[in-house]
Amino acid sequence: MSRIEQLISEIEMYLDSCKPQVFSGNKKIVVEKDVMDEMLVELRMQTPEEVKKYQKIISNKDAILADAKAKADTIIDDANKQTEFIVSEHEITRIATENAQRIIDDAQSEAKQILDQAASDAQNIREGAINYTDNQLMMLQNLLGNAMTNTETRYNGFMKQLSDCLEVVDSNRRQLGAVAAPEQDDLDYNM
Repeated sequence: MSRIEQLISEIEMYLDSCKPQVFSGNKKIVVEKDVMDEMLVELRMQTPEEVKKYQKIISNKDAILADAKAKADTIIDDANKQTEFIVSEHEITRIATENAQRIIDDAQSEAKQILDQAASDAQNIREGAINYTDNQLMMLQNLLGNAMTNTETRYNGFMKQLSDCLEVVDSNRRQLGAVAAPEQDDLDYNM
């Protein structure tokens, strides 16, 4: 499990452990801002490290290609040296030239296969690193989106409860005002 996945799990566990806010009907929780800020800072610090790790893997592609090219060059150099050594007499030269050309063709074919395989391996590593990084960022995006949605839902529920309480208080005051007004009229009449 990568450090980013660990941090995401820690944030989820922390959110699950937070106490519900009073009068929220367990829909809103109280989060310690310092704790959440600390977790998010560490998550931000780890994300570039993971990206660097995958960039290093991608850079190994160049080393693989360079190694393959070096092997191919060595094989071609060996073939050229054999060609020069064999060329001495006409018949021997002709045979040597044919053999040398075959060796060079084989070496070039083998070098091309090595380079093609190295390029394919490097591309697979690069795609894997990109997919992994994208998956990690998608998980983080989903976590933050869910947190925002849950927070907004809880906030809207809390505001609805406050609005309902305000309507009850307003209604009670109006009822009290209606009861108090006739008594005031009776006092004025007696005077």
